[in-house]
Amino acid sequence: MERIWITEVELKRYKVLTDVLEGIIDLRTASELLGLSYRHTLRLRDRFKAEGINGLLRKRPLKPPNTKITPEMEHRIVSLRKELYKDFNILHFRDKLRDIHGIELSYESLRQILIKEGLHKPRKKRKVYRRRRRMPKAGMLVQMDSSQHKWIESATDPWWLVAMIDDADGYVYGRFYPSDTVWANMKVLKEYIKRRGLFMTLYVDRASHFKTTRHGGIHYEVSVEQGETQIQRALKELNIEIVYANSPQAKGRIERLFGFFQDRLIKEMRLKGIKDYDEANRFLQEEFLPWYNSRYTLSVESAYRELSKDKDLDLIFTIRHPRKVNNDNTIRFKGKVYQLLPLKGIKSFSGKWVEVCEYEDGGISILFEGKKLSFLEIQDKKYSKVHSANALNKREYLTEEKEIRKEKWRPPKNHPWRIYVRKK
Repeated sequence: MERIWITEVELKRYKVLTDVLEGIIDLRTASELLGLSYRHTLRLRDRFKAEGINGLLRKRPLKPPNTKITPEMEHRIVSLRKELYKDFNILHFRDKLRDIHGIELSYESLRQILIKEGLHKPRKKRKVYRRRRRMPKAGMLVQMDSSQHKWIESATDPWWLVAMIDDADGYVYGRFYPSDTVWANMKVLKEYIKRRGLFMTLYVDRASHFKTTRHGGIHYEVSVEQGETQIQRALKELNIEIVYANSPQAKGRIERLFGFFQDRLIKEMRLKGIKDYDEANRFLQEEFLPWYNSRYTLSVESAYRELSKDKDLDLIFTIRHPRKVNNDNTIRFKGKVYQLLPLKGIKSFSGKWVEVCEYEDGGISILFEGKKLSFLEIQDKKYSKVHSANALNKREYLTEEKEIRKEKWRPPKNHPWRIYVRKK
């Protein structure tokens, strides 16, 4: 006697179609009971009438499908997992199998193979929190943060990854630095603006290079108005608003990005055999970030604006130091004396305040009311008094060949004061 394995669905179809053939119900009612279309119910009735219950059973294909996972393929997948990709997550492992080894599987198929071989232990589902919606346009909000981590195994000290991500389209730029300094954050900001343009708002935490925070005590008072940081001042010049997050969860998009990078980027650099700080930065800039942005950046409308030609990013992203000009038209900065040269007819800046703009390489520029000044470095203070007199007499630094002198004002003949004197 032949044994037939039948499911509950097929058993229900058998009973309903039997009633159809016996004339108890019509075909329209049968299609409603089975939840199928009238046409498909008609096909099932004809097959049941011709073949009996075998016409309702699922028929296996004559040959296995091309996508069937063979034992040889499973063995290769398990070997690759143990040898090269033992600490990769399943999604990362699936991408490597597809891109490098030519094995394309679904996420669940690969997961089941790893569970069967004891190479993956399923975890309980975590509670999913509601995420803040993305901005509608790219350039409306950009998040920035730093992540300290041991990015390569051979590194003695952990590095800092300073990164920025657009809240709307997910574009990312970042770079490794030995420490999280003002210069490091300024360089990342400057490079991001060069690549994409000016954005509207920067979303950051309350780190000291973003916001000055002082706490009062019983022995001293703290002013309510705090001084601007160098980054605050630079962003104000570019008309970029800065917003501060009250918790890491508030800027969750860039926090999740760091989790992704700490998982994938470390393993990718290990496969490449990277053991040096410069090599890691080169791989990040030339390979990993282009791959990430090409795959995960969304296509949305842009709100970035072009940088005007009168804006010098290298000058804007400098560290400014205010200095008051001495009576001999000199200033002191880091143990050196600088002689200021005339500008637009102004021979002396004595008593005025100027800004010394310090570049990362140690070079400086001096600004007076937003305009660059020419200056000379003086080695000796005694020499500066003699040299300053000679420098002030140099006509090539003046905009006009003659000195600008204010003429004495004389009232005209028809002035009311002259008329009054004549009458008197």
